[in-house]
Amino acid sequence: MSSVVELKHLDLVYVTDREAVLALQGMNLTVEPGEFISLVGPSGCGKTTLLSVMAGLLSPTRGEVLLHGKPVAGPTPQVGYMLQQDYLFPWRTILSNSVLGLELTGRLTTESTENARNLLAEMGLGDTANLYPHQLSGGMRQRVALVRTLATDPELLLLDEPFSALDYQTKLQLEDLVWGTLKQRKKTGVLVTHDLSEAIAVSDRVIVLAPRPGRIRSMYKIPEQIRNAQPFYAREAEGFNELFHEIWRDLETSEREEG
Repeated sequence: MSSVVELKHLDLVYVTDREAVLALQGMNLTVEPGEFISLVGPSGCGKTTLLSVMAGLLSPTRGEVLLHGKPVAGPTPQVGYMLQQDYLFPWRTILSNSVLGLELTGRLTTESTENARNLLAEMGLGDTANLYPHQLSGGMRQRVALVRTLATDPELLLLDEPFSALDYQTKLQLEDLVWGTLKQRKKTGVLVTHDLSEAIAVSDRVIVLAPRPGRIRSMYKIPEQIRNAQPFYAREAEGFNELFHEIWRDLETSEREEG
C-alpha cells in the first residue's frame, strides 16, 4: 500500500518586495495510511506553512509533495483542512454549513446531504441541523467544522490547532472525538499543535521541527500502550511522562540553539 502523503527534498521560499525568506528546508517526510502524526516546534518554525503545502495551497520552491504517489498541483477534495476557527457562515443553517464542501466540489446530492446529516448525528449534533451557528457553543461549532471536513470523504485530514481556542474540558472531549473518528474511519491525519501533551496523546508519531528555516529536527514513535489508549487516558499510560520530558528537552535545546 502506497504512502498517503510524501514530501521529497522540499524547500519553500517566501519572496517579498524587500527580501526572500527560506521558510522550509530539506523536508523529507512520509505519512502512511491510517497514521496520525503531530507537528510540534517553536513559533515561526513553519508548521502551518507545511500544512498549506500539503493541502496544495502553497507550491514548494524545490522538491515535491506527493499524494498517493502523484504530485499535488493544488487543492483537492482528497485533502480536508480543519482550522483553529470554525469559519461557519452565520446565515446558513448547521446542515447547510456542513455540506458547503460538497457544494464547492460539485458533489452535493440527496445521498451526500443525508450522509452529512448522519455525521451530525454521530457527533451528537443530530438535533442542530436547522439551527444557526450563533445558537451553538464553541465546542459544538468545532464539531460542525469536523463534519464539514469529513462530509467530502477526504483521504487526508490536516488539522491546524483545531482545539486551541476551546476551554480545557471541551478540548479534551474533542481530542477523544477526533481521534476516535479518524481511527474508526481509517483516515490519515496530520495535526499542528503547540500542546505537547496533546501531540503525544493523539499521535502515532510526533515530529519536532526546528526553526528558521523550518526543518525536521527529530521524530518520536509513540509507544503502543500510549498509542492505543484514548487520548484522555493516554496521559496516564506508562511512559507518557518520560516521553513528554524527553521531547520537551529536545524543544528547549532547539530554542537555545536558535537563540
